[in-house]
Amino acid sequence: MRLYRHTADLPARERGAVVALGNFDGVHHGHQTVIGTAQRLARELDAPSAVLTFEPHPRSVFRPDDPPFRLTPFRVKSRHIEALGVDQLIVGHFDERLLTKTAQAFVDDILIGDLGVRHVVCGYDFLFGHKRGGDPAFLQRAGQAHGFGVTEIGPVADPEGGVYSSTRVRDALIAGRPQEAAHVLGSPWEIEGRVAHGDKRGRTIGFPTANIELDEYLRPAFGVYAIRAGVDHGLNTVWHKGVANLGARPTVGGTVERLEAHLFDMNADLYGQHLRVQLIEFLRPEQKFASFDALKEQILRDAAAARAALAD
Repeated sequence: MRLYRHTADLPARERGAVVALGNFDGVHHGHQTVIGTAQRLARELDAPSAVLTFEPHPRSVFRPDDPPFRLTPFRVKSRHIEALGVDQLIVGHFDERLLTKTAQAFVDDILIGDLGVRHVVCGYDFLFGHKRGGDPAFLQRAGQAHGFGVTEIGPVADPEGGVYSSTRVRDALIAGRPQEAAHVLGSPWEIEGRVAHGDKRGRTIGFPTANIELDEYLRPAFGVYAIRAGVDHGLNTVWHKGVANLGARPTVGGTVERLEAHLFDMNADLYGQHLRVQLIEFLRPEQKFASFDALKEQILRDAAAARAALAD
């Protein structure tokens, strides 16, 4: 996959693609249908397949005071999109200039001027342009006027009728239902980042942890989870089972929200390494214990519960 961090100055050979439009936060089954449709049309038209997404996420520009909400920060999102096999990932920088650009100017300047699109694919709820003045119907009219094709994808639902959406994933995670989130996403939801130094209390009781700051990630239900953790080894990711606490650690007076992951049967030093942590099952809510000894006893029970959950 070729990554272009601006829509302008796209090489001539990359113009004329079939472009999937959207934010694609989570890259869930609905998003995968939009992108997969663009890929199928690209093969039929003998054109490149592309995804046009926007960074930072427009919601963080419209509502900068909202709590963190991202399911997939850009590094994670790009990895998921690359795994789908698209030819190009094009990033539109979402700033004040793009915020005030009209829907017609978005079509004229970006879709036609910068990308020279052959065909665009979008979801039924895709909105764009100043004050969200553009929608799929607007794109259909623009395509007819300017000679590019438009395909609108309606709601994509699971066999029980539940629509796949980023909102559904967020709601499931906040409610402590990571398995439902995985059902919508197609794989377990992950938090990834570079392992930072913590207070090393876990080492004193035989449970060293790899600590990851949450940064712009959505805050799921705070508590203890059975996890799978992926450690990068060159081009390969090696997965380990484990248990993790996600929250502020009230027993030890913690104030910084972070993920503390303990990997079973592993003693390697992970400081500075990149770690991917999948939330598999929610075991219990975060709680404050009367003493560190009481916390230690609960950690032993949590580890046993995580091993049992991951063995199923």
